[in-house]
Amino acid sequence: MKQKMIITQLYVILVAMCVGSTLAYAAPGAESKTITFKSLLEEMVDRDCIARLPKPAYTCRQFSSYDRNSTEPGSPTWWANSDRSYFIRIEDNNGRKEHVLMDTGGPGAVVRFWATWHGPGGGEFSNGTLRVYLDKNAEPVIEGPMADLISGGKLVAEPLSQGVSPETAYRHRGHNLYLPLPYAEHCKITYQTKSFIDKGARKGEALYYQINYRSYELGTEVESFTMNALQQSRSTLNRVQRMLGQNERTGLNNLNKDTLEGTIQPSGESSVIINGQKAVRALEFQLQADDLAQALRSTIIKIDFDGKTTVWCPIGDFFGTGYHLRPHSTWYTNVSRDNTLSCYWVMPFREQAKISILNLGAESVKLTRGQILSSPRDWDNRSCYFHAAWKQWAGIKTQSNENTKDFGAFDLNWITIEGQGNYVGDVLTLFNTANTWWGEGDEKIYVDGETFPSHIGTGTEDYYGYAWCKPNFFESAFHAQPSGDGNLKPGFTVNSRFRSLDAIPFGKSIKFDMELWHWAKTAMNYAPTTLWYARPDAKWDVKPDPKEAKHPVPRSVEDIIKPRLVKNAIEGETLKILERTGGTTEIQNIPNIGWSNNRQLWWKHAKENGRLIVEFGVDQAGDYDVTLGITKAVDYGIVRIDVNSETKLDSIDLYNQSVIAADVKLPACRLGRGRNKLQVTILGANPSAVKSYMFGLDYILANKRAE
Repeated sequence: MKQKMIITQLYVILVAMCVGSTLAYAAPGAESKTITFKSLLEEMVDRDCIARLPKPAYTCRQFSSYDRNSTEPGSPTWWANSDRSYFIRIEDNNGRKEHVLMDTGGPGAVVRFWATWHGPGGGEFSNGTLRVYLDKNAEPVIEGPMADLISGGKLVAEPLSQGVSPETAYRHRGHNLYLPLPYAEHCKITYQTKSFIDKGARKGEALYYQINYRSYELGTEVESFTMNALQQSRSTLNRVQRMLGQNERTGLNNLNKDTLEGTIQPSGESSVIINGQKAVRALEFQLQADDLAQALRSTIIKIDFDGKTTVWCPIGDFFGTGYHLRPHSTWYTNVSRDNTLSCYWVMPFREQAKISILNLGAESVKLTRGQILSSPRDWDNRSCYFHAAWKQWAGIKTQSNENTKDFGAFDLNWITIEGQGNYVGDVLTLFNTANTWWGEGDEKIYVDGETFPSHIGTGTEDYYGYAWCKPNFFESAFHAQPSGDGNLKPGFTVNSRFRSLDAIPFGKSIKFDMELWHWAKTAMNYAPTTLWYARPDAKWDVKPDPKEAKHPVPRSVEDIIKPRLVKNAIEGETLKILERTGGTTEIQNIPNIGWSNNRQLWWKHAKENGRLIVEFGVDQAGDYDVTLGITKAVDYGIVRIDVNSETKLDSIDLYNQSVIAADVKLPACRLGRGRNKLQVTILGANPSAVKSYMFGLDYILANKRAE
């Protein structure tokens, strides 16, 4: 799993992300406005802001600790993975050795800081000193222990400063700081520690970080952050904290209300049309279906603004819950415990909006609740339509890139958009089929034709605000993991990240790639939903895909990876255990090894001379050819095999450097009608083996010999 590092407030991301990018378009003649700490707080909770091209114009970029061996897209080292403890440089400052995470000119603002960390060799983090220098002042405006500042409450309390998940041990959390830090001329962030630090943290302290920041157009007036400004804005800060902490849905009273309810038959559609120059302010739906999971994927929300389809998405993915209902709340979405799906994106239109629900499934779907709230809203040359696109890679094969030496990682293009707008978030729904982590890959976001991404990350879970692959539930204003069941084992996972101050404006184009880097060679389902605002002439490359939306949603590994089945075999996982001396037994389920039905009976941590006796049956007495499906691996033992108290194999060494399935044919076995016994005795282990004395029984195949 990818090591991550503390939300070391302003992290160094990439070499080419510095100066000179084109700024987002802004309408000529619009009044300029002084950017302050207080104004950024107000903007953070104003859902209308990101529905317009920004004024003053800005770009959003990222510094991070990404592996600096990632230099050229598509090259063999492009997927280098030591994304920790990389910095811009090391400075000597009055005898202090300070590692520089961020160094950029103004005017600008730091708008998100994520981090996680550990000490040398995985030990305790030193919690060294984080310093934020503004406008080239010699003294830092912020100084203190990093963990205390990022998520310890020393700078600001939750939810603007939060480690997730609360259910995860603190040292394994991702730490997020959303407190805006505006600067007029310059910003530099450094970290100092007495611990040893080396590039990539191969031996030293590991610090993972991502710092999102705005660069405003030249001439923008920005009032730099001070601790005094923080205190003077305390009432505003407290109000914003409350609003984000409770995800307040204010301003929804006395709005126009349209309803969309009733039963939708297969291949059917139900719609409502709203006329006028307005904006949709909220959508609320509640579904009933015999197969609700499939309905959440095969029921589509489709929205046309002024005659153009800009939203086409499975309804569960659109509301951030995937194809299983997982109650949670964010600033923009809500899934309640009564299964109501809600969203609060502002969706402006000039003349008409058509909201449709399509049933692509094989069974009827009932909308027991369907409510659309709207209100008048002016449309001008900065107004944008809301967009949502969904795509799925069903059964995508991991570790399939032969051009990389780094475990076959490759980039998936989630979306490419041409035009002007703001990228505002995404939801990732997937089904993992292996007992290990799926999300080692980094985001790579190219804005306005960049040849090197201005956003390059440190891991998929880092992008979504958490760390270390942890499966625990969390919800917050701008990021959530409604389900992490499939993070480290087969199962369903859904992650979401929604943007406010860290929205990414684009003036010509935006390309969003995410590495798919799985620790196992397997196949999985992988489905991102992307969300953005754009001017009317925007184009994008993700088209409606009814075939994929109709695709049966996976509930088990076998729905994606069809298992090998040995005909007429007695599966090891079905056998009755009569006796076991030492160790433990369990059913192990791993695809791609070659086990029949993907499973085996696993006896682990046994001792020498330990024995396992299982019972199996045949319909007729007689002489049988018996084949055992067994497993070989680095920690498996040397065993003896007996059938009905008669030794059939004096010794078989199950050591192998990798895990493989193998067939072992026994000498002729005399079996009785009904119950028979197979005994496995641990004799020892290969000198090269890990001494865990394991044994795995995949199946027993007994074929009666002709008389």
